[in-house]
Amino acid sequence: MAEDGSTATPTASATPTEEPEYDFTIKGIVKNDGEPIEGVTISVEGNGFQADTETDAEGRWTIGVPEKATYKVTLDEDTLPKGVIVKEGGATRDAEFGQTKNVTVAFFLGEGVRVTVSFFDQLVQRIVSGLNFGLLLALAAIGLSLIFGTTGLSNFAHAELITFGALMVLTFGVTLDWPLWIAIITSLVLSAALGWSLDAVIWKPLRRKGVGLVQLMIVSIGLSLALRYTFQLFYGGSTEQLPGATLPSDIRFGAVALSWVDLVSMGVSILVLLAVAFFLLRTRIGKATRAVSDNSSLAAASGIDVDRVIRIVWVVGSVLAGLSGILWAYFRPGVSWDMGFQILLLVFAAVTLGGLGTAFGALVGSLIVGLFVELSTLWLPSDMKYVGALVILILVLLFRPQGILGRRERIG
Repeated sequence: MAEDGSTATPTASATPTEEPEYDFTIKGIVKNDGEPIEGVTISVEGNGFQADTETDAEGRWTIGVPEKATYKVTLDEDTLPKGVIVKEGGATRDAEFGQTKNVTVAFFLGEGVRVTVSFFDQLVQRIVSGLNFGLLLALAAIGLSLIFGTTGLSNFAHAELITFGALMVLTFGVTLDWPLWIAIITSLVLSAALGWSLDAVIWKPLRRKGVGLVQLMIVSIGLSLALRYTFQLFYGGSTEQLPGATLPSDIRFGAVALSWVDLVSMGVSILVLLAVAFFLLRTRIGKATRAVSDNSSLAAASGIDVDRVIRIVWVVGSVLAGLSGILWAYFRPGVSWDMGFQILLLVFAAVTLGGLGTAFGALVGSLIVGLFVELSTLWLPSDMKYVGALVILILVLLFRPQGILGRRERIG
């Protein structure tokens, strides 16, 4: 059983006697029948941080972490003595900080035969996780793709639209303690208002002045930085949890273990994506949006109010980004001031991979990126999983520069 412990540095080469590098610590002691076990590997992962250490002669271990957040602590059962296993609760535990700077994680050991998870079971679980991640990426990527298609703008501030949705749920659902469903609806309404305001105050005046796309992109980078550090000013640098974010994965479908949050997230994503498809294919505004995306000058000559269409696209894109941020906060899990920026490159990769300016291409690209990111953890360290998705992007573009569903005339 693991209880209170001593010190260790949070790097891969940590030894149990070194002082932790950070002020916040996760620690414990590994014993079996009261006897300490030396040399057991303990790893901590979460919020872009990863470190591991080994227990000392007294079975003690400590890992410092950079901030108060929820981390996954894993005991490597391969490093336990033969015949000793984790008896209860599993070899991976969630460590969540309270009011103190320390948190203790306990592992309950005993005699037994360890049951390993087959590669096939891990593969199936990762495929489902990849689909979940890809679906929430698609919500953000489709919004970004619609904005690019109608305006030509590569909006780097889209990351902050993602973050805004999650922060609003945190504000109303946690800080103000509103019912969660009301907090989510309020967040989406405010996301729509933010998209409308950004176009009305910044983008439309700049378009009317004939500002070039490169200058607009630079403005979006500056807006991204301004919004991101404004979020940090008001919400701080810590990571907070939304209600229900740490529900156990106790729903099983064969080898797949899911939580209710996972099921709801995937269901909501699919329904919203179907609604977006209906909007683009069956409604007059949706058809006008596609016309503006194909050729704005011809659309204007045909009597379409291009500025009105672009304003609607900004509102829809902001709502989709806000919803993506809420689902991302549950997938990570956690809400932080820069959470949108953490997946911005993946969103751009999905849009480019699927085809610039094509909403359905963004969906296809997002699913590919999501699946590859999750499946790559079977072979790559978790902190390297995003790199693999970008390698796939480069390889696809080498052979098909316009993307999977893009058209050559839309590139450049």
